[in-house]
Amino acid sequence: DEFISSPPRKTVRFGGTLTEILLKYEKGDTTDFELLKHQLSDPDIKDAQIINWLHEFRASVAYLTKELGQLVNILLKLPWLRRSREVVEEYLGFLGNLVSAQTVHLRPCLRMIVAQFVPPRITIREDDVDISDSDDDDENISANFDTCHRALQTVARYVPSTPQFLMPILVEFFPFINKSERTLECYVHNLLRVTVYLPTLRLQILELIIEKLLKLDVSTPQQDIEDAEETANNCASEEKSTEEGLFDMEEDEDRKGSKVVSPNIERMAHPLAERLDILMTILFSYIRDVCHVDGKLDISNTKDLYRDLVSVFDKLILPTHASCHVQYFMFYICSFKLGLAEAFLDHLWKKLQDPNNPSVIRQTAGSYIGSFLARAKFIPIVTVKACLDLLVNWLHKYIDNQDKGANAYCDVALHGPFYSTCQAVFYTLIFRHKQLLDGNLRKGLSYLQSLNFERIVMCQLNPLKICIPSVVNLFAAITRKYQLVFCYTIIERNNRQFIPVVRSGTGGDLVQTCTNPLDSFFPFDPYILKRSKKTIDPMYQFWEELSAEDLEDLKKPIKKGTSEDEDDDFLKGETPQNDGVVEIAPNSYESNTRSPVSSIGSPADCYVPFPL
Repeated sequence: DEFISSPPRKTVRFGGTLTEILLKYEKGDTTDFELLKHQLSDPDIKDAQIINWLHEFRASVAYLTKELGQLVNILLKLPWLRRSREVVEEYLGFLGNLVSAQTVHLRPCLRMIVAQFVPPRITIREDDVDISDSDDDDENISANFDTCHRALQTVARYVPSTPQFLMPILVEFFPFINKSERTLECYVHNLLRVTVYLPTLRLQILELIIEKLLKLDVSTPQQDIEDAEETANNCASEEKSTEEGLFDMEEDEDRKGSKVVSPNIERMAHPLAERLDILMTILFSYIRDVCHVDGKLDISNTKDLYRDLVSVFDKLILPTHASCHVQYFMFYICSFKLGLAEAFLDHLWKKLQDPNNPSVIRQTAGSYIGSFLARAKFIPIVTVKACLDLLVNWLHKYIDNQDKGANAYCDVALHGPFYSTCQAVFYTLIFRHKQLLDGNLRKGLSYLQSLNFERIVMCQLNPLKICIPSVVNLFAAITRKYQLVFCYTIIERNNRQFIPVVRSGTGGDLVQTCTNPLDSFFPFDPYILKRSKKTIDPMYQFWEELSAEDLEDLKKPIKKGTSEDEDDDFLKGETPQNDGVVEIAPNSYESNTRSPVSSIGSPADCYVPFPL
């Protein structure tokens, strides 16, 4: 009955079947072939016509050899994605038949699908000039992406070698960072979806995404982001004042109130920071969703993803100096289970102590250990103590080997990993000393005394001369308070013996300055991207208030300058989790000079003689 009631399928308007047209073309008769191409290229082609043609092509894929690549390209340009469900299903069937019969067309098929991973552009032209070019806010865009992934899965099912051909195309089609936030957001989201059904590509896709994020991150120094936010806030305040002056009537209060509160309160003022914020939010969501099944942590999935992320971390993050935000993907996944955090610390520890690694990698690993131990709330104090034991024991062994040798003098080129480890230990103590002493003060003090900081501080390698002055200041204040070691004599001596560096000034003159030779940074400094920081803040250890006694101690020692590039919430004396702000004596941490643009993220270059 169904067969009798359904009308026969139409073939072509100009007569003959597709097979006949293709056979004629092989013999040199191109008239019908050109008509066929013209009909398929018609922008007003109807759904019924597309379905009829696709049905014919599915039965004739054997004829679609490499020589007919031009015709296949026309078929791949058919507007199938935003058509009826019948067109979509017929097209997916055609793709499956095509790649299984003619794998020579695999790449063009994959390129067609990947090109749909971003929203289409709507261009309005006037007198041959583009006056508007924006993303299409199609409400069906999610459904279209779903269909694209179905198409990709269809192709992969018929051609097992799809992943190796797909990856270069994914790299090629990655949008430039100056493309719209929506374009980048959709493409990255779709790349991560690919990893779900093509798991062999996950590591490469994560590398690709994190490499692009890293470029965004290093292109937007934290100081630039903060400056942009400050400028935007000032503009908003001026706008508020203007509005209040113009509309100073009671009935306008509601309207004014809504005007003053920016609708884009979560938008970053810096355009690149805005893009980075959106993409980091997507990456965090992906990590959470992969690691949790039905709301519960899946250990197997989490371990597999952790291995991939550590691999990306080693390849891309560790060799990159002064990235501010991207490295937090490791911070986030480690928060799921203590075992992951300990594995990450162990991984960094092996990097640090391995003499076969380049010195700069070892130093960076030390920075990561110190910053991670200091900032990760989810790391218990027992783990902190275990890490301090490892680090301090290694320092003492290093001193044993070096202190009486020919190289027993202060030189960062020779002993970079040693100084980096010292700074990691000092930084960890600054943040964790209250927890180390909590509960049983006598027992805590006994533990800290057992670390023998005095030997480290007094050794010939002189770590207090190399470490960042702000860290040295706080370490000295804390160790003095608990009578662990008195650092100020050494600090004063170091200040009189500033490190000379010759640098060419702007006008070509030679300028004698002082720099921090470690050029170190704290990779887990406060996270400032507005959307994605909501994921990080609950597990992040902010700097706690300093007591009056600590402040008094900090006023006495050195007055070395620090640059804003080196600023940290603990250096500023800020307490973001509380309402109050404790001020540190301005002359202790005031910036006397800014770092040059070429060393953004690095400590300041300055010479400040010890005050008499």
